[in-house]
Amino acid sequence: MPRVLVVADEPWVRNEVHAALSEPGVDLIDHRDPETVAATAAADDIDVVLVDLQVGSMGGMAVTRSMKDAQPEGRTVPVIILLDRPADAFLAGRAGAEAWVTKPFGAPELRRALHAVTVSDPA
Repeated sequence: MPRVLVVADEPWVRNEVHAALSEPGVDLIDHRDPETVAATAAADDIDVVLVDLQVGSMGGMAVTRSMKDAQPEGRTVPVIILLDRPADAFLAGRAGAEAWVTKPFGAPELRRALHAVTVSDPA
């Protein structure tokens, strides 16, 4: 069961994520403070961080960078960013995000992104 840290301060964003991903086998944990994401992910054994581009004082790109900088060697917590526009995909990749989805998103699109970062390649 993947444990997903949902980092968003807007209720509508959290509601959309919960509507799309609430299903057996997915544990969604809401988190509003972008400055404590890396510590929370490590302490709570989080499998994926899903972060809104517009969150708090840091923003999704900065949260992604802080996650990547704080990860201990040998442990990678993938990050999915919820983008405001498709043009931000380049920046999301540069920040280190493993996946991104542009708002407004559909449930299948968000599920595909989550599946892509949580299922390892058997090869």
